[in-house]
Parts: sequence; C-alpha cells; structure tokens
Amino acid sequence: MLRIGAIFIVICMVLIAGASGAVMYLAFGLSGAESFIVAVAALTGMALYNAVTTRLRDRSDLGGQIADLSRGGADLSRQLAEFGRRLAKIENHGPSAAESARTAVAPIATELSELGTLVKQLAETVAIHETTLAGGALWRAPEPTTQAATPPSPQVAAAQAAAGPPLLATKRDDLIAAVHTAIDAHRIDMHLQPIVTLPQRKVRYYEALTRLRTEDGHMLTPVEFLEPAAAGGLLGRLDHLLLFRCVQVVRRLLLKNREIGLFCNISASTLNDTQYFPQMVQFLEANRVLAPSLLLEFRQSAWRDMGAIELDGLATLRELGFRFCMDQVSDLRIEPRDLADRGVRFVKVPAPVLLSRTESLDIHAADLSDLLNRHGVSLIADHIESENQVVELLDFDLRFGQGFLFSPPRPVRAEALQVVPDRHEPIARDDGPPEQPRAAAV
Repeated sequence: MLRIGAIFIVICMVLIAGASGAVMYLAFGLSGAESFIVAVAALTGMALYNAVTTRLRDRSDLGGQIADLSRGGADLSRQLAEFGRRLAKIENHGPSAAESARTAVAPIATELSELGTLVKQLAETVAIHETTLAGGALWRAPEPTTQAATPPSPQVAAAQAAAGPPLLATKRDDLIAAVHTAIDAHRIDMHLQPIVTLPQRKVRYYEALTRLRTEDGHMLTPVEFLEPAAAGGLLGRLDHLLLFRCVQVVRRLLLKNREIGLFCNISASTLNDTQYFPQMVQFLEANRVLAPSLLLEFRQSAWRDMGAIELDGLATLRELGFRFCMDQVSDLRIEPRDLADRGVRFVKVPAPVLLSRTESLDIHAADLSDLLNRHGVSLIADHIESENQVVELLDFDLRFGQGFLFSPPRPVRAEALQVVPDRHEPIARDDGPPEQPRAAAV
C-alpha cells in the first residue's frame, strides 16, 4: 500500500514538472532547453521536499515507537524482578513443599475465617447478655431491713464501684433500641453529596449518605448508628433498605442525565449475611441494567479484613456487572493491580491525606493518580473544604473531587422514596412507570 502511494506521488511530481516546463515554453516563450531546465528544477525541488517531510515523519514515528518500547521494557524488567524474587523464595522453601502446604492450608484458612466470624458474633452476644445480667443484679432493689446501718462489706463495695458500666450499657441498649425502632418505622433519610469533575466542577456522580430519625426527631449520623446497628445485628436490614432506595434514586437521576452515577455505601458484614445477601444478589440481578451507574462502596479497613466468604460475595456481584469503590483511605500503601482485579474502579482519599508531606510512602501522593489510572482505577479526593486545596490537588492530575466546598449533603425529596420494602419480605424489583427526576434533586 505504501509503495503504490509513493509511485502515485512520483507520477504527480513528474506531471507537475512537465506542466511547468510546458507553461514556460508555450506561455512565456522560453526555449526548449530552458523550459526543460525549469521542469527539472521543479521536479528536483519537489523530490527534496518530499524526502525531507518523509524523513521527519519517519523520525517522529520512530521516536514514538522507541518510547513505547522503553516503557514496555521497564514494565518487563519490573515483572522479571518480581518473578525472580518469588521464584527465589519458592526455591528456598522447596517447590513441592510449598505447593503441598498451600493446598493443605487453603481449606483450613477458609474454615478458620468462617470460625473467626462466628466466634466474634458469639463473643458480642455473650458480652451483651453478661452486661444485661450484671446490670440487673447490681440494680436490684434492696430488701427491707430493721438492722442499724453498718459499713458495707468488701463485696458490696466492689459491686457499688462497678455501678458505672451498667449505666453505659443501658445507654448502649437504648441506642440499639432506637436504631431498631427507626428501621422498623422506615425513618431513614437519604442525603446526596455530589462528586464533581476537576477543574470543570461538573457533577458526575453522587454519594448516598444515610441518616436515621429517632422518635423525638433527633438525626443520627452513620458515626452514631453504625456501631449500635452492628451490635444489634441490624446492618443487613439497613443495607437492604438503603440499596432499594439507591436504585429508586439512580433511576430518577438517569432520567435527567444518562451519564450520572451513584455511590452506595454497603457494610462488608452484609456479604456474609445468609438472610439478606441472597436477597441483595437477586435484587441486583433483576436491576443489572443499572450496573454502570450504581457503584458499591466499602471502607479500606473492610477491604483489608475481608475473608474468603466476603471475597466470594464480591465476585458474585462483580459477575453481575457491578463495580466497587474503596472509601475512607488512610493508608496510601495500596496495590492498584489487586484492586482492579477485584472490581474496584474508584478510590476515595481525603484531601488532607493526599496533601500530607509527612507520611513515608513507596510512591509520592502526586503520582498516585497516574498509577491508579494505568490500571483503570480513578482517584477521588474527598473532604475538600477550601480553594487552596483545589489548587494544590490540580497538580496531582486528579479527575474528581468531593467535599463541602462544592456542596454539602442534601436530603432527597420524600416523593422520590415512596415505596419501601416490607422487612419480612425480600427486596422486589420496582417495575412501575418512572416518574419525573425532580424527587432525586439535591
């Protein structure tokens, strides 16, 4: 194909040179020899110009190929070094022993992970019952007596000294009861906070934030109700309701903008909840058309504490097309390739952590965005509260930002959350006709 193009160019140059000589001979009255010299000069000039431009173009293409080859060589060198390190480690321990040990330990590790989860739940339950029993024993009303007052015995004094914890336990039990009542009464408010592009500040995503209202109208934030909800075994039901409402909201958002997305916070403990996780999978499978616009968000601490059961749950959701976000990142020592393999597409890091100069890292925070982008993961800077932070973060080549500087969380309108699933029934797909997206406005 290139040879045909070159032949065509040569023919065109010869024709142009011949036409130039003919014009000089016929129009300007030059002699045949002079016209021939003009034609040869024109042909020579065009040939030199074509050769120079071709050489410059080839040089530019060669430079790009060399740069790509250099990057590929660097990546290959790093992979070879990592492979050599792992191979040396395997050789030191013996290949057959390592393989047999890995095969023998894998099922044991899975069982230990499941056993650890059960023991943790059992310990929390026993602690709650022990605290309740101790409180009832210490606060039992004394029997009437006609004897004179005497100094308390050491046992009674010790019991009186321990009267503080039952009060704390009572407050904790009251908070668990308040959270339970709020969930039963569906007093769950959803707030949306926008995630904007930088530097344009155009709204690209929203994050769904949950608030619970008590009977007296007090608003409980996640910091206040997550621990009591976990202690009372209510996180599965809470995620059950939150996911249903997130689907309602994202449907209304998509009526306005087909490129909008919604981040939905899910507890990692829900992934091994035998009651609610199968319902979640069934519900998400029925609404998998929303997978590109609905991202499930987990804390960094939850990602690091996930066992075999939780990872299997993530794989199930990933097979349905849903992707994830790592939130509340406090340690930048992360492996982008592992995150990408697990379906993570976004990482949220607080702006103060990115701008900190005191943390010792293998990679500078300014290079983190580029490293994540190479593996298909986008970096979001949240908790942005000042323009100075935005100016500094723009040097990090960030694409997204979130924080009170752009907008605080705003409540979703009540008409956007009209249908609430019954707590005794699995989540059902909302196949009703879509309404106008005004209910999802923030």
